[in-house]
Amino acid sequence: MSNLYKQDTQVNRNQRNQLHGHNSFVVWFTGLSGSGKSTIAATLQVKLYDMKINTYMLDGDNIRLGLNSDLDFSETGRKENIRRIAEVAKLFTDAGSVTLCSFISPYIEEREKAKSIVSPENFLEVYVKCNLEECEKRDVKGLYERARKGEIKNFTGIDSPYEEPENPDIEIDTADLSVEESVELILNKIKSRL
Repeated sequence: MSNLYKQDTQVNRNQRNQLHGHNSFVVWFTGLSGSGKSTIAATLQVKLYDMKINTYMLDGDNIRLGLNSDLDFSETGRKENIRRIAEVAKLFTDAGSVTLCSFISPYIEEREKAKSIVSPENFLEVYVKCNLEECEKRDVKGLYERARKGEIKNFTGIDSPYEEPENPDIEIDTADLSVEESVELILNKIKSRL
């Protein structure tokens, strides 16, 4: 690592934000599988696009199919998954995008580490809360059923823990709120940051 040097560029984040006409930051969605994280993030992305906001969405399955395809679902693999995602989100933020990150990210410590990588002032944690029973009802992929049968190991909420956020910037209970209501709540919270 002693032969590595940070490359400075002649165009900085502030200039890119000025070019795009808005600030860049990370909106980090956390919650159980089936809670609605990706659905809400994708709907929010469309709303922001309609507002001419430059966005990019990073999603758990998509990242695991490419960049993090070498990682397993052990605690060590999950921690490295979140670290890499945070580094990518930091790059997108530097590039001037509002970056929507949709990941179970089950451990408080790892979400805090992600926040420190991105930087606390550029990181909003959205807890997409939903009880396990409701998440299992929504399970179109059949993952919970397979986990309960022992076919999937280290499945969050079944045989692997999920640590609820202690002080999220935004909390949404999707057992009570629709996707549209959830998106409006988030939009109202982030408009002042744009």
